[in-house]
Amino acid sequence: MSIKRREHSANFRFYEELNFFLPGEQRKRDFEYTFKGHPAIKDAIEAIGVPHTEVELILVNGVSVGFDYQLQPGDRVSVYPVFESFDVSPIVRLRDKPLREPKFICDVHLGKLATILRLLGFDTLYRNDYDDAEIIETAVREQRIILTCDRGILKHSVVTHGYCLRSRQVMQQIREVLQRFDLYKLAEPFSRCTVCNGRIIEVKKEEVIDRLPLRVSGSYNHFKRCLGCDRIYWQGSHFDRIKQKLAWILDTNRDAETGNPLKTENER
Repeated sequence: MSIKRREHSANFRFYEELNFFLPGEQRKRDFEYTFKGHPAIKDAIEAIGVPHTEVELILVNGVSVGFDYQLQPGDRVSVYPVFESFDVSPIVRLRDKPLREPKFICDVHLGKLATILRLLGFDTLYRNDYDDAEIIETAVREQRIILTCDRGILKHSVVTHGYCLRSRQVMQQIREVLQRFDLYKLAEPFSRCTVCNGRIIEVKKEEVIDRLPLRVSGSYNHFKRCLGCDRIYWQGSHFDRIKQKLAWILDTNRDAETGNPLKTENER
């Protein structure tokens, strides 16, 4: 004869942007969560719908706990988002440390975001044929932050750093990433290849002149070369426009919803 396990309940509340993952009736309020046995609190949080990579601090009955804490009947649980720019080291951190030299890997839906991150100088991997297993394996091996619109990939236990984009608009996405990981002062515009993600270095004109179109060799004197794919870059007529638009992105006082400065006049 099988014995039915008794159902228990605990009280949960999620704070700030973690409410994005919850249905409307559970947002910004206490709610009851029912469970059987004594599940790890990480499993309970993800069953509710919040990826563990989004969580930095868990308080149970006012005491900080780790992901392995076993949920008990009657527990009162408060769950807080990641503080990449705020030190909570006096209490239990749920991952080793923020990645202060952030490297990213984007899922297949974030090609435009990957391009902008590379323009800003951030090491960002992207292919339009990545599968989830390859993204996870690469992120773990190379200590990369997963950027995705699919919260499911962030629920894998081996994933330690990741972020689920709230917006589907690329200009809002880039502001989300810059703010979430406190990247504004770390940007190095035009230091990375937008095609292959390789580092770009300055080269003398005579070193690449045989590879330049005649109109370019006659009009420009400063060049850079990608160490990855060997592509040659120069400051063409579009350079000032792109430079101005990157400055727009890095302006912390500007609202991301005021428009997309990377669109040309014909695209608007």
